[in-house]
Amino acid sequence: MAEMVTDVEAGIAVRAEDLHREYGRGTAAVRALRGVSVAFAPGTFTAVMGPSGSGKTTLLHCLAGMDRPTRGSVRWGGVEVSRLPERRLATLRRSRVGFVFQAFNLMPAMTVAQNVELPGRLAGERPERGRVLDALERVGLAGRERHRPGQLSGGQQQRVAIARALVSRPRVLFVDEPTGALDRATGHEILALLRAGVDQEGRTCVMVTHDPVAAGYADRVLLLADGLVVDELDRPTAALVGERLSRLGG
Repeated sequence: MAEMVTDVEAGIAVRAEDLHREYGRGTAAVRALRGVSVAFAPGTFTAVMGPSGSGKTTLLHCLAGMDRPTRGSVRWGGVEVSRLPERRLATLRRSRVGFVFQAFNLMPAMTVAQNVELPGRLAGERPERGRVLDALERVGLAGRERHRPGQLSGGQQQRVAIARALVSRPRVLFVDEPTGALDRATGHEILALLRAGVDQEGRTCVMVTHDPVAAGYADRVLLLADGLVVDELDRPTAALVGERLSRLGG
């Protein structure tokens, strides 16, 4: 019955309540998240940061429906997704959210267009050609649809990964370390592209990053340590983020 809940709950795009995630059992158990509650409004850009092992990537995966919390709930626009059957969750995930992986995860033998189409094809669907071309145009790759990943720069490959996440026109985009493998100038281009999607299209973006400069593109920063949200910064600057991270050892 969770699917019948209204699509917009008090203007919240994504909400996590008392989120716990444990791996393993007994004395060997690792508590990656220890009761995280956080909400993301539509049309906002949030950076998630913290030292290595703080739980930021686990939080991103749980929010995106790619990992199941041990306890607590995740809602997308009022629909609780953390307990949905896997098939229903996969269907909802394809239509509502996009995910951009740190390592691009492109298939080298496929063209750019085929890479963008791939998630839909794996689901037994085929995105309309116009939607694929539109997604590529939005990330600045119009005319590159027949190229293969090996013919592109690292920044262009990241743009393909973003286009693949955007082809279903999701309202929420989850992004894992989008600039980690890029030079500074190319990283700025990718961050500007993510920022434009928030400002011009009203998309909600949640980004894990280790880079204070990247965090400066966000509206707010959530700082994690030991599986907990320990600080929150609104209108962050790179200097302020760097100072707060240094306190946490990040």
